[in-house]
Amino acid sequence: MGLALTELTVSHFRSHKLARLSLDGRPVAIHGPNGAGKTNILEAVSLFSPGRGMRRASAAEMTRRPEALGWKLTGVLQAQGRQYEIETWSEGGVARQVRIDGKASSQIDLGKLARIVWLIPSMDRIWIEGAEGRRRFLDRIALSFDPAHAEASLTYEKSMRERNRLLKEQVRDAHWYAALEAQMAETGYRIHAARLSALDHLRAAQDQAETAFPSAELELVQTEGAMPETEADLREALSESRFRDLAAGRTLVGPHRSDVYGVFAAKGVPAKDCSTGEQKALLVSLILSNARALASMIGAPPIVLLDEVAAHLDGDRRAALYDEIYALGAQAWMTGTGPELFAELGDRAQTLIVSDGFEGTVVSA
Repeated sequence: MGLALTELTVSHFRSHKLARLSLDGRPVAIHGPNGAGKTNILEAVSLFSPGRGMRRASAAEMTRRPEALGWKLTGVLQAQGRQYEIETWSEGGVARQVRIDGKASSQIDLGKLARIVWLIPSMDRIWIEGAEGRRRFLDRIALSFDPAHAEASLTYEKSMRERNRLLKEQVRDAHWYAALEAQMAETGYRIHAARLSALDHLRAAQDQAETAFPSAELELVQTEGAMPETEADLREALSESRFRDLAAGRTLVGPHRSDVYGVFAAKGVPAKDCSTGEQKALLVSLILSNARALASMIGAPPIVLLDEVAAHLDGDRRAALYDEIYALGAQAWMTGTGPELFAELGDRAQTLIVSDGFEGTVVSA
């Protein structure tokens, strides 16, 4: 067995008052009516990796209502040839905490054990909406390769918020900016390098695989000008941009101005101009490439979360997706409204049924 959750307990999380799941490492097919709580299970699994989970919700938003007691997730993670007991929880709406084998741990520690990738319906529009969603998509991929990417991103955002505050207050004393810009340059360079490295991993994984899903050519571009190539260049660019930034009231240079340009490789058509089905297929292709690249890097595929993905694929593409997941050996958690969406999986998957109960969501095998 590769990377997999073999036990999961969900307590006072979203619609789930208490759910205990025993898994055997196979893909997990979860079906039930809309609104029953299927996605909440996937969100719980996503919190076994660093960050705010696949919905990017605050800790307070995840607690079960109306009790609002806080929530707790515990699991047994099979990783790196051994088992780890993982606990993560939040009380009183404070930031979530993590314990690994009974010891207080950081989210970076968690990221070194559990590599989790996902595709959720809100991502379907990333090709046609703003650059922020595309940056977030790429950053999640970069984080799967480098757990420290999250820390660099948080530090950069914190420093930039403080710099933007100075700009809005029209502070012109250079001494106020120097330390912030040094920190932004150091973390900004790391962010940019991690994104470029993630794209290289994706390209290699796509080039080396035969797949039923179309390849995407991805390029990291800037919304204005060019991203400085070194830490020193970025620090200098931030310094030189102060007067322009003072006029704008915000920072106009750095990795937060990057965008991801995607092309349907076989057709040479920009992803934003592809059909809805083609855009979805490109996203599936990238998630599979991410998983293949991680399998090559760490010796085991990541856990894969696919929320409502089957409903947007025809029967042939569904069968192809399931075949690729099975060949990869990944524990993929998938949701759908009915068992017919998983018929092509047969006994290759473990099935869970989610329904509404008197005291909340009920999960049964």
